[in-house]
Amino acid sequence: MINYMDRQVLANMSVRITTQLKLSEEQYGNVEWAFGTAFAFGSLAFGFLVDKISVRWLYPAVLLAWSAVGFVTGFVWNYNSLLGCRTLLGFFEAGHWPCALVVTHSILSKEDRPFGNSILQSGASIGAIVTPMIIQVFFWFNQDAQAWRPPFQIVGVVGVFWAIAWCYAIPKGSLVRTKAAPQSETNARNWFVELLWSPRFWALVVMIIAINTSWQLIRAWMPKFLQQGREYSESAALYFNSAYFVATDIGCIGAGLLASRLTRLGRTVHASRLLTYGICCLLASLTCVAALLPQGWPLLLVLLFVGAGTLGLFPCYYSFAQELSVADVGKVTGLLSFVGWIASSPVHRYFGRYVDKTHSFDLGLALVGVAPMLGLVAMLLLWPATSRCKND
Repeated sequence: MINYMDRQVLANMSVRITTQLKLSEEQYGNVEWAFGTAFAFGSLAFGFLVDKISVRWLYPAVLLAWSAVGFVTGFVWNYNSLLGCRTLLGFFEAGHWPCALVVTHSILSKEDRPFGNSILQSGASIGAIVTPMIIQVFFWFNQDAQAWRPPFQIVGVVGVFWAIAWCYAIPKGSLVRTKAAPQSETNARNWFVELLWSPRFWALVVMIIAINTSWQLIRAWMPKFLQQGREYSESAALYFNSAYFVATDIGCIGAGLLASRLTRLGRTVHASRLLTYGICCLLASLTCVAALLPQGWPLLLVLLFVGAGTLGLFPCYYSFAQELSVADVGKVTGLLSFVGWIASSPVHRYFGRYVDKTHSFDLGLALVGVAPMLGLVAMLLLWPATSRCKND
């Protein structure tokens, strides 16, 4: 929850901040690009460190680091200082996921981990739902032009209380994991070569780039689209942003339930996941409809369906990724995550450049919503139906 609160503070106040710091839309896109690129490298770095350093100490250290960066962001004065803060935030925030997954693996039984990981994932949506409310309440009592600064600091301080609670809740000597036998250099090289030769790996490369581009672009630019593109007030945009992330959580849970239901009705596991992914693609592509709608409740309703579809894509992707190499799930998902962030992050810059030139978000919004369809095409071409999952 704290992870996404720190991330979403900027997006929710993006119009106010870019106006006051006199930033172009392309510069705002560069800030998101820097965040995503740093997140990609942070995923690799902390994925390695979590196997070397006790998670009891690494986890609070990482959280305090990104909380401190979030706090300092409230003092930025120009483009370069904002760019630097968001780069550091992306790097340190990436450490949350490997640490959190190690914790759920350590403290939960094999049977309990799926539900535990679901609770863990729900925290992201809760953070995105709560953050606009915190900002809105603060703006009620502070109408100053600099009122956007304290929310960064308020959210940053929350991390300190979590770190204190963590140290009391987790005793010394806990969260000890059994270390795997070291892999020889030859075996590691062979594993990597085999992965690169696998058509299914490249299908997932296309899929994660497509869905990460869609999710991250809409997440970061939604407040600007509503306020600058459809002339909603800042207050209305904040309220809707909370509703949007409620819809994303419903979509995420609904996708998992739908895939399970289709399997029980007689479809193979692979076919059920692929059909669910296709339905979510259709919902995400409703951005094409949203791009044509004026301000009003039909627009907001369509965007809620878009939110449900864009996050519903991820459970399908995770399931496919877990089937690619059962023995190396961590390495495969880490590598795919790195590729997804590196490839999708630069799109923010070109999205912003297009808005600067046209003063319209419509075409860009429509295109990023259709992007997940590329993942579906890649799966149909490169992951044959005969390559079934074990559970089939």
